[in-house]
Amino acid sequence: MQIGEPGINKKDILVLDDPLFNTDNVCLVTGCGTGIGRATAANQLMTVGLDINEEEGTKTQNKARELGGQMIFIRADVASDEDLEHAVSEAAKLGNIRFIANIAGIQHIDSIESFPMETYDLMQRIMLRAPFYLSKLVIPYIKKTSDGIGVIGHIASIHAHICTVNKPVYNITKFGLRALAQSISAEGDGKIRSFTISTGYVKTPLA
Repeated sequence: MQIGEPGINKKDILVLDDPLFNTDNVCLVTGCGTGIGRATAANQLMTVGLDINEEEGTKTQNKARELGGQMIFIRADVASDEDLEHAVSEAAKLGNIRFIANIAGIQHIDSIESFPMETYDLMQRIMLRAPFYLSKLVIPYIKKTSDGIGVIGHIASIHAHICTVNKPVYNITKFGLRALAQSISAEGDGKIRSFTISTGYVKTPLA
């Protein structure tokens, strides 16, 4: 049985009563082409959505604008430092970068003894190194804002707390995101916060 991704309607969008929740402030969203990334990028903010899949990323941009948001899609491979640097540079032209939603991820099922190391390296780059590097690039922009306030969120997983068989690298990267979030908060001087969201099964595709 094929499980389709749910649609996104305006009533599904959470709009916060927060003075920073406006289109003057920019949120970078990785993995915007489908699933949680698409739903996040479609929010009624100024969002810059990154995804390697240009067709799906463009669909998200169209959906976001249909719902009243001001999203810009940039095709980017988050495993590429150059692509992340370009995306941050472009995002900075649109307003104050204050937020990141690190969502991009892939999955590979294999035991430790059978796990291909090239896949290990790719998963580490996409799911841990990219969130670290994107945070490294954006934190100086947050500090340049008038109050220095910003938030960096990461989609983790139940696997950031409990490991299951044949998902060793997924487990490792999700545990790592928790450490990254706590490290950012520890250095954030009470102004830059970071957190993870640990979901269970979600009715969305995962590459």
